[in-house]
Amino acid sequence: MPPDAAVPDSAELEPQLPVGVGPWPGGPDAWPDDPRYDRDLLADGDRRNVVDRYRYWTMAAIVADLDEHRHPFHVAIENWQHDMNIGSIVRSANAFGAAEVHIIGKRRWNRRGAMVTDRYQHVRHHEDVAAFTAWAADAEIPVIAVDNVDGSVPVDRVELPQRCVLLFGQEGPGLSAEAVAAASAVVEITQYGSTRSINASAAAAVVMYEWCRRWA
Repeated sequence: MPPDAAVPDSAELEPQLPVGVGPWPGGPDAWPDDPRYDRDLLADGDRRNVVDRYRYWTMAAIVADLDEHRHPFHVAIENWQHDMNIGSIVRSANAFGAAEVHIIGKRRWNRRGAMVTDRYQHVRHHEDVAAFTAWAADAEIPVIAVDNVDGSVPVDRVELPQRCVLLFGQEGPGLSAEAVAAASAVVEITQYGSTRSINASAAAAVVMYEWCRRWA
């Protein structure tokens, strides 16, 4: 290869496989007689990021079905710096069947990492920590903060309530002091390497999975 030749991106070296499914086999005469199915998707194919069970279903039908078996844990995220991890946390919340996602602070958040899963996930906004804690108190749901601060307990050694809200902070600064003070417990993830912390969205996924391992 000449020294000035462009090096192909690694993604270009990978085979690009089609996502989802094409039009329903057999044409309109073979379409299922079920109101959950979307006629446009049956005709054109379904390339959305959904599990096979929901192929060709309307968005409303998917949300309604998810509502039948969402888990009783909630996920809350402080949003002061427009953290790009928020979208990924919303995506994980959808994957693990969270009841609802709460955005605390700025109403706008970076949706790129959510990969449109926010369309299937209930998302509620709170102006500040005080408004969020007022909601939690009214709902009688304990707040479990996740951050590696003084006094935090390893999540694998603590009792996680079946009904709770897992509160996560920003990449870098973590949770605000006000958020930590509002929590009934603060947990952290045990680590074994040299880094002080792991990525915020990775940490959220670990804790959500730990909840599911015990209660799902």
